[in-house]
Formats: sequence, C-alpha cells, structure tokens
Amino acid sequence: MARLWGRSRAQSAPTSAGRRPRSRPAEEPDRQPDRQGGRPPWRRRLRPLLSVRSAAGQVFVLQVVIVLLLVVVGAVALVLQSRADAAQDARDRSVAVAQTFASAPGVAQGLRSRDPTAALQPSAEMARKLAGVDFVTVASTQGIRYTHPVHSRIGQRLIGTIGPALRGHTVVQTVNGALGRLVQAVVPVRDGRGRVIGLVVAGITVKNIRSPVDRQLPLLIGSAAAALALATAGTALISSRLRRQTHGLGPAEMTRMYEHHDAVLHAVREGVLIVGGDGRLLLANDEARRLLDLPPDAEGRQVTDLGLEPRTAELLASGRVATDEVIPAGDRLLAVNNRPTDRNGGPPGSVATLRDSTELRALSGRAEGARERLRLLYDASVDIGTTLDVVRTAEELARVAVPRFADLVNVDLVEAVLSGEEPRGGTRPEMRRVAVHSASGENPLYLIGDVIRYIPESPQAAAFASGRAVLEPDLRDCAGWRAQHPANTDAALAAGLHSLITAPLLARGVLLGSVHFYRWERPGPFEEDDLSLAEELAARAAVCIDNARRYTREHAVAVTLQRSLLPRSLPEQNALDVAYRYLPAHAGVGGDWFDVIPLPGARVALVVGDVVGHGLHAAATMGRLRTAVHNFSALDLPPDELLGHLDELVARIDQDERSGEGDTAVTGASCLYAIYDPVSGGCTLARAGHPLPALVRPDGTVSFPELPPGPPLGLGGMPFETAELYLPEGSRLVLYTDGLVETRSRDIDIGLDLLRGTLARTAERTPEEICTAVLDALLPEDPGDDIALLVARTRTLPADRVADWEVPSDPAAVARVRAAVTEKLAEWGLDEVAFTTELVLSELITNAIRHATGPIRVRLIRDRSLICEVADTSSTSPHLRYAATTDEGGRGIFLVAQFAERWGTRYTADGKVIWAEQPLSGPG
Repeated sequence: MARLWGRSRAQSAPTSAGRRPRSRPAEEPDRQPDRQGGRPPWRRRLRPLLSVRSAAGQVFVLQVVIVLLLVVVGAVALVLQSRADAAQDARDRSVAVAQTFASAPGVAQGLRSRDPTAALQPSAEMARKLAGVDFVTVASTQGIRYTHPVHSRIGQRLIGTIGPALRGHTVVQTVNGALGRLVQAVVPVRDGRGRVIGLVVAGITVKNIRSPVDRQLPLLIGSAAAALALATAGTALISSRLRRQTHGLGPAEMTRMYEHHDAVLHAVREGVLIVGGDGRLLLANDEARRLLDLPPDAEGRQVTDLGLEPRTAELLASGRVATDEVIPAGDRLLAVNNRPTDRNGGPPGSVATLRDSTELRALSGRAEGARERLRLLYDASVDIGTTLDVVRTAEELARVAVPRFADLVNVDLVEAVLSGEEPRGGTRPEMRRVAVHSASGENPLYLIGDVIRYIPESPQAAAFASGRAVLEPDLRDCAGWRAQHPANTDAALAAGLHSLITAPLLARGVLLGSVHFYRWERPGPFEEDDLSLAEELAARAAVCIDNARRYTREHAVAVTLQRSLLPRSLPEQNALDVAYRYLPAHAGVGGDWFDVIPLPGARVALVVGDVVGHGLHAAATMGRLRTAVHNFSALDLPPDELLGHLDELVARIDQDERSGEGDTAVTGASCLYAIYDPVSGGCTLARAGHPLPALVRPDGTVSFPELPPGPPLGLGGMPFETAELYLPEGSRLVLYTDGLVETRSRDIDIGLDLLRGTLARTAERTPEEICTAVLDALLPEDPGDDIALLVARTRTLPADRVADWEVPSDPAAVARVRAAVTEKLAEWGLDEVAFTTELVLSELITNAIRHATGPIRVRLIRDRSLICEVADTSSTSPHLRYAATTDEGGRGIFLVAQFAERWGTRYTADGKVIWAEQPLSGPG
C-alpha cells in the first residue's frame, strides 16, 4: 500500500503539497525477524542473489549451461575413444594369447593324445591366468571343447563361427558365451605337415575390459566442479552489487509490479479508497467511483467536498477503524472496512474497502437458486432410469420434478416407443399419456392412457416440432394451449394452473415424446432461467427412456426367438401325462428349455436344460442344443451317451465362438435327460450339472433321487453316468431349472424345501394343477432367471397289450412265430395288419437268424401304433440298400421300410433291437 500511495501522490503532485513518499532505509529488511529457521545468514543472502529472475542469476545459469555442455561433450568423446581403444586392445590381446598358445610345444601332441582334456586343461588354465584373459579354450575341429575355465562347459560345442579358422584363418568376433558377452579370437592348431588338427580360443568378457576413462573421469568432474564454483562466486559478487543499487528489483520487475497492482486494483468487485493524513482522497478504484458516484476529479480533493453522505464522509475523513460498518450511499447499503496506513512506519492516512450488500443479497439468492437446480439435476441423474421400463422411467421423471420445480408434470410418449420401436418422422404423431404426478394429487388435464394429438397452434406441438423447450408464463394469454381441449383447459385455469414449460424428449436425434411442467400452487410463473433446467431434465430422462425403449425392443425380439425355439405343443403319446410352464426372466431372456420326445418302443424322453447367460445369444444357443438333442434322440442313444455327444457339441460351439471376432462364447450349459419305458415302468436318467429331479410316489412321499453328478456341458474330460429308477403308475416326475428354486435372496436349499412341501400338498392333483401350485409358491416377484417346469405323471401299458416270444436260431421256427403273432393280432382285433406284420417279422427274424448268434426275442406292443421288435445279441446293424437283379438277398430291410411307417435299430447292453412301427386303422 505504501508504494501505491507514493504512486498516487506522484500523479497528483500539482494539486498537493508536493511531498515525496517516505522510503524505508535499505538496512531495515535485515532487521526483520529471521523466518528461515536455523539457516546460516550467508545462505539466506545467497539464495536471492542467484535467482533466475535477476540479471546476475541469468548470467549464472548461462555459465552453468556452457560449463556443463563442455563437460558432457568432453566426457562423451573420452568414453567413446576409450571404449574403442579398449575393445581393440581386447582383440589384440585375445589374438596374441590364442596364437601363442596354439604354437606352444605340446599342444599338438595333447590334441592327439587319448585324453586331450587331461593333457591340455592345466596348461590352458595357467596360460589364462598369466595372460590376464578370461578363458583359453582348446577344441576339436568339430568345435567340441577340450578345456574351459568352467568344467561343466567341457565337451560342449564352441559358440561362434569356426569355419574360417578350420581353413587356416584367425577369427576375431564378439559373441554371447557362457561367461557373458565377450570378445574372442579363434586360431587354428596345425601339425607338422600344416594340417589343422584343432582350435584355440582365447577371449575377454566385455565387462572386464577396463577403460582409461575410469581414471580420467574424476579429473574431468573435478575441473567442472571448480568451474561451477568460480562461476557461482562471480555471479554472487555481481548480484550483490546490483541488489544494493536496485533494492533487489530490476526496472522491468518494478514496472510489471506496479502495472499488476494497478490492474488488480481496478478489476476487483470491491471499492478501494486511500485517504491521506490531511483528509485528501489519494486513490479511488473504478468500483469505488461507481458505488459512491464520485466526480472525475475526485482524487486530490478533500473527502468532505465530494458530496458524500455525512456518515460516509465522516468515517473516511476521521480515519477510525471500522469493520463491516453498514452506511447508506444513495439507494445502496455499503459494508465499509477502514484501516490506518501508518502502522509499522507507513505513511499517514487510511485505506477503506466498500462492498454493496444489496447486490450481495441478490447474488446470494441467485447462487442459492443455482445450487438448488444443481441438486435437482443430481437427484434426477440418480432417480431417473433405475429400471429398463419405459413407463416407469417416465413416472420417475414426473416424480423427481414435483414439487421442487413444478406442481404438476405430465409425460406423453409416441405410441411406437411403448412397444420398443423407433418413432417415425412427423411433427404431430399420436401420443399416449403415460405418467402424471401432481403435488396436490389432482389432475385437471388428460388422464393416464389417453391418446393425444396436439393441434399445430399449441405450445406442445411447437416444442415437439422445434426440438426446443417452450415457455408460456401466463396460460390465460395462450390461445393455442386453451384451444387444444377447451373443457379441460378452462377447468385447469379455474383450478389455478397458470404457467407452463413444455420440453421435447429428444435422445440420439429421435423425438420420443414430450414432458409438460405446470405451476399450480406456487404463485410465481416460470422464468427464462427455468428453460435450461427443464431442457436438461428432459434430455436426461430422454436418454433413459430411449435406453428402456431399446431394451424393450431387444427383449421382445429375444422372447419371440426363444418362444419360436421352444415346443409350441407337446407330442401325442400314451406313456406320460405332461404339463409344463415356461417363464422368461424380467431382466432378459435366458437359455432355459424343455422337451418331450417320443421314442421307439412306446418310450418317451424328457429333457430340461439351461444355457448360462441372457439375451439373443443364449436363446440361439438354446435352439442349437435343443435341435441337437432331437437329432441324438433319433439315434435312440442312452442318456449318458447322448449327454457325451452334447458335451462335445458345446465344446465345439465354444471353440468356434472364441476363434471368431466376437466374445460371445458359451460359458456353460446344464441338461437333464430321462427316458421312461411304460412297458417296464423303468426310467433311465443322466444329468450334466443340472439340479436333481423331484419324484412324487403314488403314496404322496416326495424325494430327490440321487443321480450320479456330471459336469456342465462343454467342460469335457469326464464321463456321464446313468441311474435306473422304477416308477409305479401314477408317480409324478418333476423336472425344473435352477431359476425356480434359487434366487438372489433365496438359497437353493430353501427353494428345494419349498418345492418338497408344495409337491407333498399337491400329490393327488393333476400335472396342470401341480404346475400352477408350484409357481404360486416359489415364483419370485421379479424373476432374475428363466424358469422351466415339467411335471409328468407316469402310465404303464397293460400286460395284455404286450406279447413276446423266445425264438430259437432255426429257420423252421419262423413259421411258428408267424402263427403266434397272427393269433395275437386276431385277439387284439388287428386282422387287417396281420399280413403286413407277418411279412415284417419274417424278414426281421430271418435276418437275425442268418447274421446273429444266441437267443432271439420277438415282442409286439400295441400302443398308438403296432410296434414289432426283434432283439438279438449281435451289434451289427442292417442297412437299407437297393439289391441288384442278380442278388439273392438284400431285399428284406427294403421290404420292411416299404411296409412299416418307421423302423430303426436300438443298441442294448446285450446286443441290439430292430423295431418297426405300423399305423393302426382299427381301434387303438
């Protein structure tokens, strides 16, 4: 402040007494308390001298850079030259040692001796130590070492090139050897006739090559340190003299300091006044002139002559201390702080600061409003879009804006958005009201579910067409809004609705709908500042609504795909009474599936499976696995073999997916496969990482039969095992996926206990009723996974519908079997198929007698079709073919295929069964 006062006095000299500002003695700073702790005085004085902001400091930096540059250049040149000399010395020494040792007496004789290593190793080691090299190695012409400092390397092949040495040349090379990176010389050893009979290799490792630079670097560094010391001393001397002359500041620094002070003084939003000890105004910044309405020539005049308010003039002229004292100044209230300037030996006078408390209150109100808007936007980002449901997201937008921003909020969406589709172009699409929220609970306008088409004159249509929010501060003057629906709008105005902001819901360039904010209970209308807040709320909600719309579309596509891949109806069969339920997850379609597959011999296969994950990929993988199960079932494979083939298929699918560009590989799948035989009442089951089935006996007891555990599909490496169960007629077999018994909030053991209790209470009900009861008891409110449920009640074929015969391996027995079959068909009232059945059985039995050994068994089953089965101990399956004209055989299976509706082969543990089915035209 003393310096600013001096400048103001100098500028106003013509109107003042012409006094000069007092300056403090140059020695006064040295009398200030020491703030640097215990640092020596010479260090405190030297530090500002060497500052780069002073001229001396800049000269010092230049000298340091020159000295360092010279030192670095000299060191680099010295290192490079020294390394080159050292490397050449290493090559020369290696060649000399190798040539000397190769020509030494006894080396040639040692190479011809029975044990070259014993003969040459001692002398090679002695030569190495005397010559000061790291190794001397003798090797054969094949490059096999006879000697080496490291004994484990003897007998190994030399490293490097030996071809030129074998031709009589000396080779010098740098290689990576057993001792590290080294320079070596390879010299041939000749016999008396000049033939090369061996090699001598001598070398030095690179790390042991000593360089003269190691001795010269200390001298170089010492010289550099001395030069820096001299430069520092000279700079300190020059800087000390400059500091005494300029008080530590150069002309540029002093000018810049005054310019900065002046710029800050006139830029602050606070008035500053400096009054001299004689009551004259020495300085006033721009803000003080504005607040006090000072005349242009105010500086240099007495403050009492400036036309100020009496209290203001008295305070400034008196120079008394004041802290936030409020004084009037026209229509303003100023907060004044006043302090004297003559403290610590300063010039007499005072300095005052002024703040406009009226503007501060307005600014505080605007800041509070801005904070409230930011808080509302933050809450909106948290509360809007908590789910992927379009309507619920719109409701969240309406709730977050009431009552903090509006008293009534309506949200309208284009019809296509509700179904997940992207809206088509158009400025007046049909909209449906999906959300309404009011602070009072009343809504005088359209109700939820109403279909609306806004007229072009309405502000809603204008906002939707322009893509920008529209403000209507007074709805009584808005003819377009009132013309939209006169009965509703008149009632709304009568109820107190008075202001509107309507904003389009625009996301990713697509108009999804609009949101309407109404003021109702609060008297103040919307203002221009509220438009940006409304647009920001609408923009954030629009992105969430568009995300929900896209999810709705993807979910609908996935559900459609999944339902197209699941069975639409169950096949007709007599073995089981089956009911099922399938419920997709709310979060996304999964890969659960089920199937009921009729098999030969009146048997039925039950399948339940689950692909890990959700979405289109999981549904598509489920379809592939279901198709594969159908194909494998057509081969009539036992459950364990079928799961083995399915495991290989999943592994191949996984491998193909991972090798492609996508990252949608199958991460796991489970499956339970069961085959029920109504003739025997037996059920064969196998599982691959799937939950155990539930079994309800006819007496109502519920159990979870222990099946051999199998790994999930796709892991491979482990075989699958089967379990055999006997199911009395009327038993209930319940198959399900883990989504039924396990949720995020319920452990699987608790789910299994609930399932057991529910099945025990519904043991006497039908499968359909059991499905309904199970879902009522176990279905979570928000399923996070798909649920597949399959309930099958067993039936058995009566004994009078099955007939079997043992057939000896004798062609004469075929006639007796045909007669017995004809008699049984007559007993069943199936005389019309007797001829065809005799023909089929004759061909099958004759084929078994001719090509198989051991006992032959014939069985007839009367179900929805007539099933003929011939079992033998052979594992060879007949094949359908065309017989040539001259062939004596090969027509039997062809005839069977022509007369039977279906035929095939089923392998058993004892052989195979060839079966054929014929439709029944009579009563079944």
